[in-house]
Amino acid sequence: MGFLGKRSRDSHKGDNGRVLVIGGSEDYVGAPALAGMAALRSGCDYVVVACPSNAAWSINSLYPDLITKKLEGNFINWDNVSDLIEMSEDFDVVLIGNGIGTEESTMDVVKELVERIPDFKVIDADGLKALKDAEFVNTVMTPHAGEFEIMADEDISGKSREYKARLLQAYTKKDTVILLKGNTDIIASDEKFAYNNTGNPGMTIAGTGDVLAGITAGFLAQSKDMFKSAVNAAYLNGKAGDYLLRQKGYGFTASDMLDVIPAVKKRIIRWR
Repeated sequence: MGFLGKRSRDSHKGDNGRVLVIGGSEDYVGAPALAGMAALRSGCDYVVVACPSNAAWSINSLYPDLITKKLEGNFINWDNVSDLIEMSEDFDVVLIGNGIGTEESTMDVVKELVERIPDFKVIDADGLKALKDAEFVNTVMTPHAGEFEIMADEDISGKSREYKARLLQAYTKKDTVILLKGNTDIIASDEKFAYNNTGNPGMTIAGTGDVLAGITAGFLAQSKDMFKSAVNAAYLNGKAGDYLLRQKGYGFTASDMLDVIPAVKKRIIRWR
């Protein structure tokens, strides 16, 4: 994973990537925590999770490595917008959507954030539902097939991977990348596409998508390259799942994946 570059011995906290995760709600606490920890496990220096205060306190007790910004309300709402936009200016990447829920006002807020934050963004999970009519740049989207069908208003079930790749390229705007999750992941920009075949059926468990989004955001914060970050995140996420399948069989969890990401990443670098 040489695209991440070599770290300077003189680097300080934050020099190797800063990620802001905007997500969580009254019902979904684990998703933004998994995403935030995955960003850290990818090698990113500094991660803050901005979420409703009740969820934030739970995240603090689960993962002391994560800093939380405690927002008013049980879900992200219009009262939070100005604070979130101001916060985003201090980060390399903003990851939006993990556990954010589908409240109508929250979807409007996500659209506002995506359009007003000019810097790198990764959009995942329910956050993707707000993108249909939004105008945005510098964005990596990480949908599964069902989410992409809503975004593109097209049924892709039963279609070949070549058809899907062409469709993704046609849908993708300039300065955006789509990572379509599936048995074979497809990563596309308006200029190129790639396939990823790592991973296994054990990764259908809840939370693996949050981990993938976090790795993508972490890689992007370190490299500033959207396409390479998405390709390498898909590969590493799948390799972590493959390692756990060999070690534990079916029944491993997304939290288990967090524990092995650094070692699997190190092994990949050694192989290459």
